[in-house]
Amino acid sequence: MLPWTTYAAMSAAATDQPETFWLKAAQRITWEQAPLITCRARADGWHDWFPDATLNTCHNAVDRHVEAGRGEQAALIWHSCATKERQSVTYRMLQSRVAGFAGGLRSLGVQKGDRVLIAMPGMIETVVAMLACARIGAVHVVVFAGYAGPELARRIEDVTPKVVIIASCSFQRQTVIPSAPVLHEALAIAAHRPEACIIVQRVACPAVLLPMRDHDFHALERSAPVAPVMLRAQDPLYILHTSGTTGRSKGIVRDNGGHAVALALSMDLIYGCKAGETFFTTSDLGWVVGHSYGVYAPLISGCTSVIVEGSVSASALRTLCHDHEVRCLFTTPTQMRLMRQESRHLSCANLPAMARVFVAGEYADPTLLDWARSHFQKPVVNHWWQTETGWSITAHFFGLPEQEPASLMNEIGRPAPGFRPAIVRSRPDEPCGEIVLSLPLPPGCLAGMWKEGGIRAPASCLDETGQYYRTFDEGMIDDDHVIHMRGRSDDVIKVAGRRISGVQIEKIIATEAGVHSCAVIAVPDGLRGERPVAYVVPDTGFNTVPSAEKIIRQVHQALGRWVGLREVRFVERLPTTVSGKIIRQALILTSETKETRQGSVQTVLS
Repeated sequence: MLPWTTYAAMSAAATDQPETFWLKAAQRITWEQAPLITCRARADGWHDWFPDATLNTCHNAVDRHVEAGRGEQAALIWHSCATKERQSVTYRMLQSRVAGFAGGLRSLGVQKGDRVLIAMPGMIETVVAMLACARIGAVHVVVFAGYAGPELARRIEDVTPKVVIIASCSFQRQTVIPSAPVLHEALAIAAHRPEACIIVQRVACPAVLLPMRDHDFHALERSAPVAPVMLRAQDPLYILHTSGTTGRSKGIVRDNGGHAVALALSMDLIYGCKAGETFFTTSDLGWVVGHSYGVYAPLISGCTSVIVEGSVSASALRTLCHDHEVRCLFTTPTQMRLMRQESRHLSCANLPAMARVFVAGEYADPTLLDWARSHFQKPVVNHWWQTETGWSITAHFFGLPEQEPASLMNEIGRPAPGFRPAIVRSRPDEPCGEIVLSLPLPPGCLAGMWKEGGIRAPASCLDETGQYYRTFDEGMIDDDHVIHMRGRSDDVIKVAGRRISGVQIEKIIATEAGVHSCAVIAVPDGLRGERPVAYVVPDTGFNTVPSAEKIIRQVHQALGRWVGLREVRFVERLPTTVSGKIIRQALILTSETKETRQGSVQTVLS
């Protein structure tokens, strides 16, 4: 049970007595050597959490629950949206499979600190591989299974893995995509050569194993089991590359100790999910949400985690939530929009086990959140975090008895423990500015960047003083510590010397009937410097396309004609990263043609 009843009390405890706060939070974890200190500065200017302590993340996620009597509880429930397969794995079964596969990795020469690249879809074997790496101190690098050869080659060159693990195929909807040709292409391009490749053979498309190089995944699972290796808290657990909305991907390094403490605390404090309950995230395991809340947080907390392969439909999502008595659902605004489009005659109201729904990853407009609350008949909230932070910067805290005011529900919440935000304004009279976070960042955040075979302080994420982490997100903080998000710093549009976020305009456009999604970018304007252009994807569930004239009029009525929106372009879809974030830079590059590859464009000048 949490010792606080209000957000104010929790926040004060974390701010006024951080050593006491985090040492108590660390008691949620099983340590070989428990920490006596919390945070210590490194020689490179960054910081380590619990640097005097030792533990094993895999032991915390698997073995200790078997030892505590949860061996027969489901740890993972898997559903493939492509093949319709389902599988349930208990904690005891997971322990056996992970320990055996860890032994298989050892037989291939994998040792503490070696990197293991995992390019697989959302499967039980993906989780087994991740946990087996954690068990022996190897550093796993999970990448999106749908990458083409050149992109996979870049990841291989960056982390120089000793072993690469793939599935013989993945799926795009029901279409089989063989993976072996992609691996062959990547290895032909990359300068680095792994010592071995491991392949999960799938019935839909088995791969030919090359002698001397390739090994069967399930055969390695039957190796002699290996016990967890105790590691320093600051030893790396994994490297995860950002999705690259700017076109430049970087490897984020996560530690073992701070990561485990933060995720265990968040499951109780933020999500209100206890041991024995079921947590379900629709995120791909290759993204940070899949790492944090598809695998590690639920398992460390003794919960059951539902994982899916592929894009889950509205009906499948409802069935999974109902059949497995999901307590908390974590999804994205993009998934919500797809659900809204598919589920006009399908209600998710009759889900008695479900307590609440969380969205993150991109902006969720109030109209979408209101629809979701009506659809689920449950609290639906947005919260804010990044690949770099690994858990919520701001959130709604369902583990506290305190009831939040209704006015807070459409915002991204208040700072989580240890996050100390400030606003950097370009002009003193502006209420908004870039949100920065005071250092040190709390446990669970990045331990550094992977660069040239080692961990480096994330200099590119810091301000010029070296005292603040830059989020590159714009917003404001009110007197109640609520953060109001306005969008990315590079999304700010400067119209005749005035600044406005594209997100502010998108909020208004999203309220129009018949709008599925939208994005607003800045284009040069000879008179006023910049002006906004709106890209709108119509909702196919409506009979008529929304009126461009009406969209422009609504924006001008809400914000003023000074905004200067006079161009609306209708497209079939928006360019996104593979994790679903809109790539506005791609829209900027195509803006001069008034056409996009995504579909036909209509331009309206006002």
